[in-house]
Amino acid sequence: MKATIDIPDDLYRQVKAEAALRGLTIREVTTRLYQRWLSEEEPRVDEASHTEWPHSWFRAADEAMRNAPPGPTALQHLQSDRNRLEPR
Repeated sequence: MKATIDIPDDLYRQVKAEAALRGLTIREVTTRLYQRWLSEEEPRVDEASHTEWPHSWFRAADEAMRNAPPGPTALQHLQSDRNRLEPR
């Protein structure tokens, strides 16, 4: 089947050049991308995922804080610089 799609010129030139370097046609690249996209399993969206994602972000933030290097925080650096530059 033939289809016409609009692709930004610069992106098309980059894809065409990379495809040529790899010995592929634009058709082959496009077909592979469509096949890969179809084979990906879509995440299930349900009510639990909508309520769970904020908790997962908080857990990730807590983990990042536990793994942060010792010393002043970015906020402390900013406050220190502000105090240094602004008269009291």
